[in-house]
Order: sequence, then C-alpha cells, then structure tokens
Amino acid sequence: MPHPYDTYDTPQILDRRQGPHGEVVLRRHGGLLQIIANGCFLMDTSDGRSEQLLVDVACDALSGRPRPSVLIGGLGVGFSLAHAAEDPRWGRITVVERERAIIDWHLDGPLSALSSRALADPRTGILEADLVRYVHETTDTYDALCLDIDNGPDWTVTEDNDSLYSASGLASCARVLTPGGVLAVWSAQPSSDFEGTLRNAGFQQVRTEEVPVARGVPDVVHLAVRPG
Repeated sequence: MPHPYDTYDTPQILDRRQGPHGEVVLRRHGGLLQIIANGCFLMDTSDGRSEQLLVDVACDALSGRPRPSVLIGGLGVGFSLAHAAEDPRWGRITVVERERAIIDWHLDGPLSALSSRALADPRTGILEADLVRYVHETTDTYDALCLDIDNGPDWTVTEDNDSLYSASGLASCARVLTPGGVLAVWSAQPSSDFEGTLRNAGFQQVRTEEVPVARGVPDVVHLAVRPG
C-alpha cells in the first residue's frame, strides 16, 4: 500500500521528452507542476507574482500607448501569458517557445488549466521557435519584449542563450522593438552588471523592480526602454 505522504514527498513524472535541446520533464510534486530541463529546475506553479510583474511593468512603462503589442520569450508554466491575456490594455500577444513538449502540455496537457483561456483569446499566438534566433531574424516588431527563458542574465539554462544578454544580443532585442519600446527581463536575482550592459547597449531608463519576499534574494525584473 502506498505511504500516505508519497503524493507530496515523491515527484511524479507526467511526461518526459527528448528534444533538440535535450531532455524536458513535466512532473507533479504535491499540488505543484514543475518543468525540468536537462536536470535543471526551471519553474513551477507555486507563485506567479514575478512573471505577472514582468508583463505589468512593461505595459505600465509604455505610458498609455494604445493596444501595444508584446512578445513574450518563453511559455513556461503560462503565468506571463495568462496574465497578459487578462489585461485588456494589450493588443497582439505573441509567445515564442522552442520546446514542442511545453507547447503540447499547454494545448492539451496538464498545463492547459493555466493557459486555456489565454490561448483561446484572439489576440494570442504561439510561435515554435528559438527566441535567440528569432530576434536576430524576424522582421516583426513589438512594443514590448518580455524575456523569461532563463533563470536570469547571469544564470542561463543553455549556453547558447548567453549571447542574448550581450551587447550584440541586446542590439537584436532593440531591433524588434518599436521606438520607445520596452524590454523587460526576468531574473532570479538582481544583476548590476546587466544593468550596465543595458545602458552600454543604448537602452534608457534602466531600472530593476523587485518582488517582495520574506527572506532570501528576491526575483527581479530588469526594465529598459529603446530610445524613441
């Protein structure tokens, strides 16, 4: 007979996929859903405040621009997408996600409970693509670019993502932004070095917003504006 605490203490693997970037796992741990990539914990469904802050500060920084478009880098567990779709201020909402497994988990899997309403919104679209390559190659532009594909600029999930936070990568981010557009970058910890990199890349109004926590290092959102 199973131990009564097994449901809470032992993670249950719901799906495991081998993709072009390695292994991606969706598991349930108690009441939480968790995404693991190549053995590295990425995110779970415990607290979406920082992901919600990511899209809120970007929209607020656009200073009332009517129906702004937003590109969200990384679908994850869907907190950023769901929150953006709940906000009538946004116009076009596009999410770039490179892992087919994560997209499937939202379309017809366990994560659909978080994102089904957002995905049904006519403003919303998902692109299956690598964000780093996308910002280098696309001809589309957006009023806001919200990045949440790593644990932060100093703690990338894959080595290839390092270039996104360099001067050349940030130049590509600026290229997909409209004049006066906003770049918002989620991070598990503040990075003064990244603030300097943003300024050196030509961004203005660089600042960092923190999510209040009772103890420990807070999640933050680095915010910057492309010159008009």
